[in-house]
Amino acid sequence: MSERDMMSGLAKGLAVIETFTADRPRQSIAEVAAASGLDRATARRCLLTLTHQGYAEWDGKFFTLTPRVLRLGTACLAAMPLPQLVQPVLDALSDEIGESSSVSILDGDEIVYIARAAQQKVMSIALMPGSRLPAHCTSMGRVLLAALPEEEARRRLGPGPLPARTPLTLTDPEAVMRRLAQVRADGHALNDQEIEIGLRSIAVPVLSARGKVVAALNIGVSAARATPEDLRRHFLPALLRVQDTLRRMLG
Repeated sequence: MSERDMMSGLAKGLAVIETFTADRPRQSIAEVAAASGLDRATARRCLLTLTHQGYAEWDGKFFTLTPRVLRLGTACLAAMPLPQLVQPVLDALSDEIGESSSVSILDGDEIVYIARAAQQKVMSIALMPGSRLPAHCTSMGRVLLAALPEEEARRRLGPGPLPARTPLTLTDPEAVMRRLAQVRADGHALNDQEIEIGLRSIAVPVLSARGKVVAALNIGVSAARATPEDLRRHFLPALLRVQDTLRRMLG
């Protein structure tokens, strides 16, 4: 694709939207300009356009995104067959085991939830389709990173140190790479309170009929109710059974 075929204004507007995160829900023009790499005048025009179109609100100093922006992500998810296929399977799994389960895909260095069946709240933040978490310190993220060629996984991790979500988070990219090698050997990933204290999870890849990793599936539990070995003993068989079910469903 040549640059002549691209709309620079649309690209700048999308870059502005992507600067808003859970850590930066309210931003000034200067903050958006710094995060997006745009000059202040361009960032201001993008923000005012988003406000005019109903995608953002402005209190005179800070901008915030409105729920209308969720239409963009919802439209994308609705057009994807995978969430529609996995949701009933997730619901059945969570009903069976009494724990929350999720499916996510990889986007850059983050995972994006595309389906979730919640039984009990095990994280301080509310997770739902469209939610994002760092790939390097989540069980589903490590499953998805482990499926990449090694050099691609290294590129996505970057030079480090990686952000620490808890005192237990691995922040050395080389340590994460060693963990990814273990995930490849085991066929599953365990996470012991690296994303949030009090949360343990176990994940397996979601495979297509041809064996390609298309997503990750996990179960998250309170650390007070399950040790890492409990996850393997009690929940891994259920995950592998669902993995096989989904593989037969996916072309």
